Amino acid sequence: MSADDDLLKPLRERIDALDGQLLTLLNERAQCALEVGKIKEQQPVDPDQPDTVFYRPERVAQITQRLTAENSGPLSDADVELLFREITACCLGLETPMSVAYFGPQGTYTEAATIKQFGHFVQTSPMASIDEVFREVEAGGCHYGVVPVENSTEGMVNHTLDCLLGTTLRVCAEVVLPIHHALMRSQSAGADQPVTAIVSHAQSLAQCRAWLDQHYPGVPRTAVASNAEAAKQAAANPALLAVAGETAAERYELRVLATRIEDNPHNKTRFLVLGKQYVGPSGDDKTSILVSVKNEPGALLRVLAPFEANQIGLTRIETRPARSGDWSYVFFIDFDGHQSQPGAEAALQAVKEVALEVRVLGSYPKATEQE
Repeated sequence: MSADDDLLKPLRERIDALDGQLLTLLNERAQCALEVGKIKEQQPVDPDQPDTVFYRPERVAQITQRLTAENSGPLSDADVELLFREITACCLGLETPMSVAYFGPQGTYTEAATIKQFGHFVQTSPMASIDEVFREVEAGGCHYGVVPVENSTEGMVNHTLDCLLGTTLRVCAEVVLPIHHALMRSQSAGADQPVTAIVSHAQSLAQCRAWLDQHYPGVPRTAVASNAEAAKQAAANPALLAVAGETAAERYELRVLATRIEDNPHNKTRFLVLGKQYVGPSGDDKTSILVSVKNEPGALLRVLAPFEANQIGLTRIETRPARSGDWSYVFFIDFDGHQSQPGAEAALQAVKEVALEVRVLGSYPKATEQE
């Protein structure tokens, strides 16, 4: 036995012992989750929430907030959050199998956002359009839905806003996902095999223009329907390179040639988690509301004044034409805090007195934004 083995042996024995303790504790946690599920099923039916709610975004947020605050390393806070989201997702799956619809196809950033929020133990269903995600959750085909709502460089996703106008679903959570593009290729491609084209969604090609100009000058670039489609084509054709997220590389078994090739390293996309439940306060929340007003002078000022009076910070205001066709407008407003807090209740009541309609889309935990 070498000297290195003599030094490593006690550490390996310690790791083995710790792994055994972790296994025991994880099973003990899983058993607690099963007991929680039994208690929830026996609770009286709430007329406003007839279906038993197993997934509580506020509870998951409180767990990750507490553990990252207690974290002393060497694991990063992002690693701790990732590990415990997977643990909570696995335990939740023991309580009840949970399904999530997302704007597909597989290998897209929306799938990556779904996994970030719900972990790998959830059943996922890719949908061809944002409308279909809404309909699938409304019809009870899936428990939750995930759709993009905002990109830090491209702005709001108007299709999602328009769907929110006509839905009864609530916003239960948000996910903020850093958008990092990777360059990938079929594993069967030889080192000297020429590249005939680089394929990706037009937006992704634009976001990586400078990097591609520097590293692959003169190589044709072809826009396709999605980054996932680009990855699928690259998997079938070794002469193609694809620009997509690393989730797509895993999904289509591609070799990653370079990572973080985007020209703007701070690009992020925000996603909404849609469901049917009311989400309680987590301690660090955001609320989204929809406000309809007439197109007349001072309308927006009258809507915003109550938030200032109650010292509530606004994080987003977007305008869309109302579907009524009478030149009225709808404001989508996000503000800090939970709708149940006294200041928020007072502000919402005051807004209702000056608006045509006020609808709370949901209060939910603020997303973490680790790179």
